[in-house]
Amino acid sequence: MQQLTQWLHTLNGMVWGVPMIVLILGTGFYLQLRLGFMPLRNIGYGFRMIWKSRTVEDKSSGDISPYAALMTALSATVGTGNIAGVATAIAVGGPGALFWMWMTAIVGMATKYAEVVVAVKFREKNANGQWVGGPMYAIKNGLGPKWRWLATAFAVFGGLAGFGIGAMVQANGISSAMQGAFGLQTWITGLAVAALTAAVVLGGIQRIGAVAEKLVPSMCIVYIICVLWVLGTYYAQIPAAFALIIEQAFNPTAAVGGFAGSTVLMAIRMGVARGIFSNEAGLGTAGIAQAAGQSKDPVFSGIVGMMGTFIDTIIVCTMTGLAIVVSGVWNSGASGALLSTQSFEAAMPGIGKYLLAISLALFAFTTILGWAYYGEKCWTYLVGPVCEKPFRILWVVGVFVGAVVTLDVAWLVADTLNALMAIPNLISLLMLSPVIAKLTRDYFDGRQAGVK
Repeated sequence: MQQLTQWLHTLNGMVWGVPMIVLILGTGFYLQLRLGFMPLRNIGYGFRMIWKSRTVEDKSSGDISPYAALMTALSATVGTGNIAGVATAIAVGGPGALFWMWMTAIVGMATKYAEVVVAVKFREKNANGQWVGGPMYAIKNGLGPKWRWLATAFAVFGGLAGFGIGAMVQANGISSAMQGAFGLQTWITGLAVAALTAAVVLGGIQRIGAVAEKLVPSMCIVYIICVLWVLGTYYAQIPAAFALIIEQAFNPTAAVGGFAGSTVLMAIRMGVARGIFSNEAGLGTAGIAQAAGQSKDPVFSGIVGMMGTFIDTIIVCTMTGLAIVVSGVWNSGASGALLSTQSFEAAMPGIGKYLLAISLALFAFTTILGWAYYGEKCWTYLVGPVCEKPFRILWVVGVFVGAVVTLDVAWLVADTLNALMAIPNLISLLMLSPVIAKLTRDYFDGRQAGVK
């Protein structure tokens, strides 16, 4: 087992190495250029479209509203990465890692936009009459039969990664948080989370969407209020924290306190890897959810979808990172959720750890729901709708198992599969970029003409 773990560490370092960083950031930057930086110029418009997406004129064009589709996508992205992932990035790469998370999000908005556009453009109805889409369908229908092997590769990587990163790892995060804060035994938490997961997941995308559109906004608002309390307590340190983040993004971080020091390359690697883990821009997953949305216009869906990256990373991850830096705990030697807990406890002694544990549990639970849909659609692409019910049952079992076992190997495998998911998706986006650019021009030309 030790040899296997070491081999997995080596493989993980390879797939999340410099080539992957270049591919992810390079693809996003190229798409931003190809789109004339449209995603960055239309952030305000994007928020207005989120509000508009709550009402639907033609319900036959999808299974859930575009707003519910966005909340489903956010349910998967706003998870442990926003709490433990940000903390790990800072603990290993230093405060400068947060800057590279921002860069990942800035270019990632274009990537997420493109993913959703092609997912809706090339979606199709399955044997059960449901709208399905995502990278596998964009590749199959957009690039043609000779590229089906690439679509299959994405579906295999996504279908396997889901059980690790979407079910077991998230459930383990919940059980660990509940045990640490409230002393609950892991099997008790496992049973409770598995039961709640079954109640939602067995109802399919309609029930997942209905729960997500109510739970996701509420939990984000509560978490932001908690972090604002931390930032308010240390408000005098905020300017210095921004200066430290920017300075250490380009300079090696010296060893200080319990922090062992970090190179600039490690700051970049951790910022990009944890940024992608959090906002999933480049993985193609958001397109799977948005393809079920009741929208006839791929660009409208893309604009709504790209805001998920902005909300996840620029807002939620930034607040977590700032709380860790301004509270002065970033160099304590702790990592993961423990580091975030220390920042909460520093500002809210006695109650901070409980608030953080509850936030982590809610974030992780919604990720379990969102990834359940992603994983299911990957497997139905491979073997057909017949696997839906068996998959949902296996997913619930995976949630319970994840809550009660040690997951060091599962985490490594899932993190590696995440990177492998990104490769076929990013290749397809580059090849389909002319289609994405044309659809975008047509949409905004129509908007200027008063059609949109």
